[in-house]
Amino acid sequence: MRTSHIALLAPALGAAILFVTSQFISSPAHAEDSDRALLATFCASANIKGSTCTRAKSYPGGRACDVKLTKEHYAGRFLAAGSALLVVNYESECEPHATDFGGVALFEQDGKATRFATRFLRFLPGAQGHDCIVVAKDTQQDVLVCTVGHMGQGILESAVARMEFASKPGKRIEITPDFLLRAEDAVSAYGANVVMCNEGPKYFGLSNLAAGPRRNTVAVDVDYADDETIRTACSEGFAKPKELYHDLLPGEAFVPEGSERKKRFIIDLVTGKAVPAN
Repeated sequence: MRTSHIALLAPALGAAILFVTSQFISSPAHAEDSDRALLATFCASANIKGSTCTRAKSYPGGRACDVKLTKEHYAGRFLAAGSALLVVNYESECEPHATDFGGVALFEQDGKATRFATRFLRFLPGAQGHDCIVVAKDTQQDVLVCTVGHMGQGILESAVARMEFASKPGKRIEITPDFLLRAEDAVSAYGANVVMCNEGPKYFGLSNLAAGPRRNTVAVDVDYADDETIRTACSEGFAKPKELYHDLLPGEAFVPEGSERKKRFIIDLVTGKAVPAN
């Protein structure tokens, strides 16, 4: 999984994360045309260079910022009422590592008019995620589910999150991630993953998010230590990695890279429960 640009997985992974269009644009020419149409909703034509606006209007804080749209677009009817929403990842030199060098741009798509229209709504700095899917909640509403993550000091935190859209006063739309499954990989920081001997399974990585086998479910590959792996680690059944950068605390044990299990999990979007697929 690519590291998602969300500087928020620890307490703050509670800001907005978003994505757009049900279908990706197939050719560079069409992609550039589509990007220009989106950029034109918040950028003067003289400031549009390919997929980049060199001076975006209405950027948070009143700053004169560049915005480069990425190819990650998803769309759906994420509110119970209203038009379809479109969310697009962007990169910006205005944004520091704290907001992971970018954010998302949120649009509204109105297909009721004689001509299909897209209206820019707002920027959400620091709210990127990757590999999202759109699934039908019911006949009237869609759900956006993403794998998100952040690397800090060698530790990669990741999660599968259901994005909760809400209308706020002033016609503002906000998105809050509801984390369904979390994982933490410490190999780059410690030289191996660490588990607690008195705790149950620990998840290290998440990948290949897709629609699940039933309505209101998604599926994801999970790298993890199950009970047997933890027992082996805590009884010194694994060879000690050659390079370690962490002093074990009482009750901790190392799980060397390559010793983890991998299995497909099914997540129920209604109950939030995650169970291994049969």
